[in-house]
Amino acid sequence: MLYWLTALSDGGDFFNLFRYITFRAGGAFMTALLFGFLFGPPLINVLRKRQGKGQPIRSDGPESHLAKSGTPTMGGLLIVGALLTATLLWARLDNPFVWLVLFVTVSFGLIGFADDYAKVSKQNVSGVPGRVRLGLGFLIAGIASYWAAMYHPEALQFQLALPVFKDTLINMGWFFVPFAMFVIVGAANAVNLTDGLDGLAIMPVMIASATLGVIAYAVGRVDFTDYLDVHYVPGTGEILIFVAGLFGGGLGFLWYNAPPAAVFMGDTGSLALGGALGAIAVATKHEIVLGIVGGLFVVEALSVIIQVFYFKRTGKRVFLMAPIHHHYEKKGWAEPQIVIRFWIIALILAMIGLATLKVR
Repeated sequence: MLYWLTALSDGGDFFNLFRYITFRAGGAFMTALLFGFLFGPPLINVLRKRQGKGQPIRSDGPESHLAKSGTPTMGGLLIVGALLTATLLWARLDNPFVWLVLFVTVSFGLIGFADDYAKVSKQNVSGVPGRVRLGLGFLIAGIASYWAAMYHPEALQFQLALPVFKDTLINMGWFFVPFAMFVIVGAANAVNLTDGLDGLAIMPVMIASATLGVIAYAVGRVDFTDYLDVHYVPGTGEILIFVAGLFGGGLGFLWYNAPPAAVFMGDTGSLALGGALGAIAVATKHEIVLGIVGGLFVVEALSVIIQVFYFKRTGKRVFLMAPIHHHYEKKGWAEPQIVIRFWIIALILAMIGLATLKVR
């Protein structure tokens, strides 16, 4: 919205700053951060009063989690509200990729909100049936995947770009749409599975989103893509505004989610943010790089898949408990120890993913 202030500029005054994505990204970050600090306490108070007993705690989970009973959920509303406000205020609203990422984020957030509401109102951990969640998720992802393909340059439409290999594209045809759907839905559910300890999911999401934001900015500038030998996708630079809002909102949320958490992110936040990561990867043609940058989420999801698959066939467990962060809890690791070590792993993977921009 504020981008239109450039119409008042003569090219050398203050209003000219609004032409620059980096300036507006800084504004989006500060806006989202202030939003989090201002609206965090009243939102938490409202959630605590409305939810009563808070988020139901799994009786078969780690015993230490029983002490968290009564903590309100749906804290993802704070993050989504912050990034929405920041993006609508600072991004160019004529950019289709901005609306694509917002569409996925809000839509998956609504699915998560319905799931959280069902859990809190019924006071059980079931929520919305998994098939319904997946069905709605794939529908949203299908719309977003086709949308992205239509706004990609003609030479990149329905193509899969490979990291490291210079100028390599695989023509997937219409199979690109279901592939991109899997990326978005997979990212959403992987982040959802990771969100099991105070602060565990939000920091890796912020790290991954910041990395993807840098990639989005780079592939949206023809001079950068020429230098880095990556594919140019006009317009993706504006996604950096969204990412800055996510980062600021995430920091604001983390202030209240740091152990012991005053509020849980809930599916409202984890599905929304995971879907956002997937949508950014599809928009920027970096779907495979997302698997590296978000490698922590991949491992969390795989630990569940392996556990279920192996248990159904042998009656035995590979891990003491899945997702894998619970395995380490069962082994006696303290919650902050797990969280901080997983943050470090997320940062290392993000740096590896970022390196793929230059390693050609």
